[in-house]
Amino acid sequence: MIDIRIETDRLLLRGFRLTDAPRVAEICNNEKLHRGTYLPYPYTLADAESWLAERDADFANKVCYDFAVVEKSSGILFGCVGAYHNAERQNASLGYWLDEAFWGRGYATEAAGALLQWLFTLDDVHKVCADHFGFNTASGRVMQKIGMTYEGTQREQVYRDGVYHDLVLYGAIKPER
Repeated sequence: MIDIRIETDRLLLRGFRLTDAPRVAEICNNEKLHRGTYLPYPYTLADAESWLAERDADFANKVCYDFAVVEKSSGILFGCVGAYHNAERQNASLGYWLDEAFWGRGYATEAAGALLQWLFTLDDVHKVCADHFGFNTASGRVMQKIGMTYEGTQREQVYRDGVYHDLVLYGAIKPER
């Protein structure tokens, strides 16, 4: 299990455990969440177990850093914030998803901001990117609030559920030390 923990005022970002599978499946089996992410729908317990089985190896191999987002006051796991990492290119691609019941409380901004700061402590991360579907403006606001800059829109970039979607791109360069 990943032993890195990142704490904010309200959140604990920790490594996922296989025992988190039922909760991950419960959160991700949500059509609204599916629409704004790359998660499959329906999302099953087997999907969660398969995904969780890869987290430690991906982290150890510096391919993907995924953290469970846990509310400190209640201990409830309610999301994920993570980044795909490309050491050769010295960049990372940040993403997140939260239980719909926790939307609109600033948690995505808090978690994504904490992960962005952590990523910039790594020697082989110079730039962090993120993207969102054009219709998901709330995700774009999260990216802006954590200091990312709009870099462009790829028109009709992603085909999902019978529709082409624009992909809006953001980025942040590591601050000078």
